[in-house]
Amino acid sequence: MEDYVVKWTISGVIFWTTALILVRNLLPKRYSFDFCTRVVATVHATSAVCLASLSVTDWSCPVCPLASRSSPAQMKALAVTLSYMIYDLMATILGDNFTVDNAVHHLVSIVGIGAGLAYQMCGTEMVASLWITEMSTPMLHAREFVKEIGIRDTPLNLLVDIMFAVTFSLARMGVGPYLTFVTLRADNPFLIKAMAFGLQAVSTFWFYKILRMLKYKLRRRGVTPHVKPA
Repeated sequence: MEDYVVKWTISGVIFWTTALILVRNLLPKRYSFDFCTRVVATVHATSAVCLASLSVTDWSCPVCPLASRSSPAQMKALAVTLSYMIYDLMATILGDNFTVDNAVHHLVSIVGIGAGLAYQMCGTEMVASLWITEMSTPMLHAREFVKEIGIRDTPLNLLVDIMFAVTFSLARMGVGPYLTFVTLRADNPFLIKAMAFGLQAVSTFWFYKILRMLKYKLRRRGVTPHVKPA
């Protein structure tokens, strides 16, 4: 692994940890530890999308070249996210919402990104996956923000839910299938292909769940008319 990648990862862990401490101390005590970690997560998601976008060299083909050596910009974008995943795993363990499945998710992400950085391959595919997965993250956390602030069952709450559903659908079900197709078609290692297929399968499952959630909320607020059986 390149020295600058190691430095970015270590400094990133320190940065995210410091950011959590600052947020925890700056926000009023009534906000939970989970609320503070979500603030940091939102900052990471925004940064990850920006870094992933900046790593694109040709916007006429943003997922080119495939199955190729990673560029320094791609390596740095992945190192930032690797550092965040390491920090967030520690925050999850120390927090009140520790779950085994979330810990496994973090460990798999850390191993996957770490392997990509070590072999310095498939940067285009990995950065594109990073862009897709983090695009809807700010709206995901915004849903929890409005709940903890106390804005439940309001037009603002519904608007945030709709924005989350739209960004998730566009990223995961709009761009996602294309990225999965080109990744499976390219001469990539089996692990990269398996991760691409698995990500799309999980995204499809959550897309179905999100649509059901949104449909339920719209009907409950009377946005969608009820059709009485004949």
